[in-house]
Amino acid sequence: MTTFGLVHGAWHGAWCWESVAPELVRRGHEVVAVELPSDDAAATFSTYSDVIVDAMEAAPAGAVLVAHSMAGLSAPIAASRLPVRAVVFVCGLVAVPGRSLIDQFIDQPHMLVAGYDAGLGEPDSQGRSRWVDRELARATLYGDCDEATAATAFDRLRPQGQVTFAEPCPLAELPDVEYAYVLGAEDRLVSPEWSREAAAARLGVTPIEVPGSHSPFLARPGVLADVLSRYA
Repeated sequence: MTTFGLVHGAWHGAWCWESVAPELVRRGHEVVAVELPSDDAAATFSTYSDVIVDAMEAAPAGAVLVAHSMAGLSAPIAASRLPVRAVVFVCGLVAVPGRSLIDQFIDQPHMLVAGYDAGLGEPDSQGRSRWVDRELARATLYGDCDEATAATAFDRLRPQGQVTFAEPCPLAELPDVEYAYVLGAEDRLVSPEWSREAAAARLGVTPIEVPGSHSPFLARPGVLADVLSRYA
């Protein structure tokens, strides 16, 4: 049995793991779905890592953190403070010690698929980003989900604070744990080409490619649970 700490990405919440969690439990594992303060305009990736550490402090040694999308920038910080065995990135960005997300965008502008943000409105009064176009959100985030699942997910999306994008990663190096990367072959947000490069260059792994887009936890929860169970 392994405890999986499931960490959601931008605009989402712990709810996004509701289909994967029972699949993992059926396979004999325990699950902690972490709720990040993504809608807190002042929160940073360091803040998020504190929340992950607090949520996982009772988990036994050897737990596995699963970081979707933007959670790949906070999960390694938390892993440096927890007795975890592995970090699995799912369609994830990857923290670079000493570099901010803005730095990464400048260094590698092909990280994200061009036009991914067409469905985002203007920042709100707190400077947070938010999805306003349902159809474009579906195409970008939930392209391989059924209509009902995509509609329900859109209705649960939250604003995402952006101040954290300028925070340099506080790590001197990535923690010495096992790494894996799960790539959505048709991801329309995080570039699959970039993901292949980053998995090899930053993590020293060959990504596991699954069919579909950016949200396999909704579109293919059983497939994702099978992949995660390889690291149990």
